[in-house]
Amino acid sequence: MQRWVVIVVLSALSVVAHANEPLPGDIVRDLNGLQSQLAEQPSGEVDDDVLNRIISHARSQSSRLASGNRADQWASALYHQLAASALVRQGDHLAAADELASAQQRPSVPNSQILRWLRDEASLRRAGNQRPEAITLYEQWLTQSQGSPHYDESAWRLIRLLAEEERWDEAIEWLSPLLQKGGLTDTQQTLTTVVIRNTEQNEQTLGWLVDGLTAQSEPDAWRQAAGLAQQMGQAGVAAGVWEMAWQLGKFTSAEDRLTLIRLHLAGGTPARAGEHLDAAIEEGVVARDEETLRLLAGAWQQARHVEKALSAWRALAESTQKAEDWRQYGQLAYRWGQDGQAEEALIKAANLGDDQAGQWLSNFEK
Repeated sequence: MQRWVVIVVLSALSVVAHANEPLPGDIVRDLNGLQSQLAEQPSGEVDDDVLNRIISHARSQSSRLASGNRADQWASALYHQLAASALVRQGDHLAAADELASAQQRPSVPNSQILRWLRDEASLRRAGNQRPEAITLYEQWLTQSQGSPHYDESAWRLIRLLAEEERWDEAIEWLSPLLQKGGLTDTQQTLTTVVIRNTEQNEQTLGWLVDGLTAQSEPDAWRQAAGLAQQMGQAGVAAGVWEMAWQLGKFTSAEDRLTLIRLHLAGGTPARAGEHLDAAIEEGVVARDEETLRLLAGAWQQARHVEKALSAWRALAESTQKAEDWRQYGQLAYRWGQDGQAEEALIKAANLGDDQAGQWLSNFEK
């Protein structure tokens, strides 16, 4: 919150310099003097005597000037802000929020400044654990502040507050447009998952979010939509999203293709995983090493494509020369009625010292 104090003080100085209503010289000097006293307080330390004097004087001045002309009312608002800055230094967030609420009521305050104070008040209500009040203030600010550089940051704060209050349907309304932008942090991704899981008809909500993706959507938006689907246990949806992004050229790296393959395996489309992996090996995008060959064998086996699965298992066994790989190849060939391949593979496994292979070979004895 100390950083927030600095922002408040600098904002007040700027307001004095660009006030719509000219202020008398003695008021400007008094405001600057109080701001200087506040700014001179050591960071991390609180001198309550100094802060109490600032608060008392600022409150007295704000009250005295409140019923005056427009310039007086403008000065009254600035004194409220100074009192708020000092109260934040004392850790009294709610009293500071009350000061900013009073500052916003002065009729001569420009709308741009009211919006800044509205957002600051929301942050203070949030810090003071007045969540319902903070929610209302953030909603008011966001409704009037489209395009602000602080919009997304404030929207995420609102979503978290709504989630803490278990107001899931309201949270998803504010969340949806943010998801279309992509670029979520790990914390935001976690919050998004919590909100969607607690939204009624969450599968329908997830589908609606995915449907909002277009060819113009950023790669991060596609990536995070797939990640959300996967976290929701919708592996098939995740695979479909990643596949579409791949076809649109959103993902191009070898790691992206391997992710696509794994998603297809998890999502129940192993044949598509096998096709992608065959293509990647042929194009030299991924190495034809043990890990890749094992993944390929598993994909075609899961797809129950006899010829390609047995070919992949043979290639794996020939590459690793591991007894268990020859045995698994032989067992699979036997189950699929390919006795010749099965016997050959099991003999190789037995010769490499696999005891189980010998037991399986007994099935071929006359």
